[in-house]
Amino acid sequence: MDKEHFDTEGFFAALDAVRASKGRTWKEVAADSGVSASTLTRMAQGKRPDVDGLAALLKWSGLKAEDYLKGKVVPGKPETLAVISKLLRADRKLGKESAAALEDIIRVTYKRLIDKS
Repeated sequence: MDKEHFDTEGFFAALDAVRASKGRTWKEVAADSGVSASTLTRMAQGKRPDVDGLAALLKWSGLKAEDYLKGKVVPGKPETLAVISKLLRADRKLGKESAAALEDIIRVTYKRLIDKS
């Protein structure tokens, strides 16, 4: 089985297309996205970025990570707790600790209610 689940080459090619369409150099991409120029050089050589670098480049480019997943993607409804967690952590009114506390409360309550069903 192929251990690499992310199409790094495809992502880099798409990133290059975004870069070119914005009229930016790779040095400018590094500065704009907050990713080091060496990360971009390594990606050009086929190496994968770290998760923070990937996240920054996805944000800068507007590309979607799921478009570069290899293998069979099983479509379906996301897990309820995963959706709630994402929403709590994205809520600007909540601090990191508050969001985590609410997530813990909801997780325990959800499990307790499911067990009673």
